[in-house]
Amino acid sequence: MKFDLHVHTSISPCSQLPLEDIIAQAKERGLSGVCITDHDTMEVRHFLQEGLQDNGLCVIFGMEYATGEGDFLLFGPYEQLQPGLAAPELLRHVEKTGGIAVAAHPFRGSRPTREYLIDHGLCGIVEGINGRNRQHENDSVSSWRDRYGVKQVGGSDAHSLEELGRVTTRFQQPIRSRDELINALKNSSYTPERS
Repeated sequence: MKFDLHVHTSISPCSQLPLEDIIAQAKERGLSGVCITDHDTMEVRHFLQEGLQDNGLCVIFGMEYATGEGDFLLFGPYEQLQPGLAAPELLRHVEKTGGIAVAAHPFRGSRPTREYLIDHGLCGIVEGINGRNRQHENDSVSSWRDRYGVKQVGGSDAHSLEELGRVTTRFQQPIRSRDELINALKNSSYTPERS
């Protein structure tokens, strides 16, 4: 199954991507699912039912949560997550509540993920390929894979229709819900891929 784990709708102030276009185009581009990860909100839940859509696409809600020590894709019960948490506090909360956090674009120059969060085991999954990163930013992730054994996913970080599905994560088992995604990210193997 191919999922784009990092997609922004027009709910994010920096995105021009309508939700309806994501649903219509993702399936045509060979995706099994998309994760809506708007900036610091899961407001999308007010406009769409999470899960399998009429066209067979699985839509899962998450969010991209910004901290001063990096951005994180969060999947779990975070519809009402308090803003402004420091990264260690956020990551401990995610672990405690059974969710999962992915370090988003960890080597992006504007707001990189602090290495101690990986070194201390607070985050064990990183976005190994981000569709909006420069090549050297994606290539740098291999140092953490080699040093810390972190798992890697891929996501387009789509803010426009042209970017949707450019980078995906391939899972070996079916994913039909947020819980199944969390379980797969914690317990299964997967690989980031460029389209």
